Amino acid sequence: MRQQRRRVFTRTAALAGATMLVAACGGSGGDSAENGGQIELTIGTFTEFGYEKLLTEYEAAHPNIKITHHKTGEGGPYHQTLFTKLGSGSGLDDVQAVEEGHISDVLAKSSLFHNLEEIGPKNVTADRWLDWKYQAGKAKDGSLIGYGTDIGPLAMCYRKDLFKAAGLPSDPEAVKPLFETWDSYFAAGDKFVRATDKVAWFDSSAQIFNAMQNQLDVGYFNRDDKLTIETNPRIRQNWQQVTAAVDRGQSAGLVAFSNEWTSGFKSGSFATKTCPSWMLGVVEESAGPGNNGNWAVTDAFPGGGGNWGGSFLTVPQQSEHPEEAAALAAWLTAPEQQMKAFLAKGTFPSQVKALESKELLDTTSEYFGGVKMGQLFADQARKVTEAQYKGPGDGKIQENVIAPALASVEQGTPPQQAWDKVVADAEKIAR
Repeated sequence: MRQQRRRVFTRTAALAGATMLVAACGGSGGDSAENGGQIELTIGTFTEFGYEKLLTEYEAAHPNIKITHHKTGEGGPYHQTLFTKLGSGSGLDDVQAVEEGHISDVLAKSSLFHNLEEIGPKNVTADRWLDWKYQAGKAKDGSLIGYGTDIGPLAMCYRKDLFKAAGLPSDPEAVKPLFETWDSYFAAGDKFVRATDKVAWFDSSAQIFNAMQNQLDVGYFNRDDKLTIETNPRIRQNWQQVTAAVDRGQSAGLVAFSNEWTSGFKSGSFATKTCPSWMLGVVEESAGPGNNGNWAVTDAFPGGGGNWGGSFLTVPQQSEHPEEAAALAAWLTAPEQQMKAFLAKGTFPSQVKALESKELLDTTSEYFGGVKMGQLFADQARKVTEAQYKGPGDGKIQENVIAPALASVEQGTPPQQAWDKVVADAEKIAR
């Protein structure tokens, strides 16, 4: 689940010649006009989507549209409010962003959202997006509920200086064998903790487990929306592998996005970090300028890669101007606009043309040694071949069941006792 997004990339090529895609707005003017001929649209987002300047640009190109942007700092409270308003039948924005960890709950209520293939601009077709991203926004009845915004292709970040001190290879190419599989990753962690004092291999067992879980074909529910905690042996295997690594001293036991976790980047409390594209900004901001050049990133990732993060733009049935709202959402998720959002806030695009653009492929991060980050994560995005199926309640299980249970293991709870609680609590959510 994406918690925070920060801009991390340095523009090495000017975003020049980008042609603004102006989506046709249905129903403008006429009976739907408000306030002297203007239609008022609202859009709700959380953290950083990079839309501030884009919304102003859209208004300039559409004088009959006035947009109010409701922006929330954290994704958790945002989605709680979204589902509360969805249940009450009022209060939602014309365009609502939904994070990938919560999209399954929205798709389960697809009748409360518009099918964008019906009300959206006809020139917006599936081939705009990576196929797995497009499919992730579709409900079981085939309706398209969400236009894909960004994604979070996975790579591995690590501390070069700590690797050297432990006698491990530190060059991005040389470390790849260490990150080839989860077995090799944890084996390297054993070597690292034996060679160091008071430095952990990774930050948090929940962060590692989440990356492993996101690589499965289905999440905590199968395609019939039946809980898989006890029936899918790979979930239990991942649990056992991660908790065993905790027992061997590999975890720093830091709660993600806590003050201690943030400080851990700067103090060198851990040596590796699972890094979806949006995480790089968190690393740079948390580790600070004093660690410039210490952190590196490689495109190797245990199990071949995966996705962690990204969002969708939806149009609830509550909207009084659904066609205009769909046109705005379509414009915001066009390759040209997603590239501008990427350059503004580092939100990695899911659109095929954006992933092929020179602006993205030539983008580097000096903090991570000048590596072409755009190229690296574009390659990682293409390693994902199918969207993981997530049933209703999947995100709640990850956030409210798995994460606290793993934190309790890091604090001394026996893994079997914590697992029994995971099963019981997940069953409550699944009811």
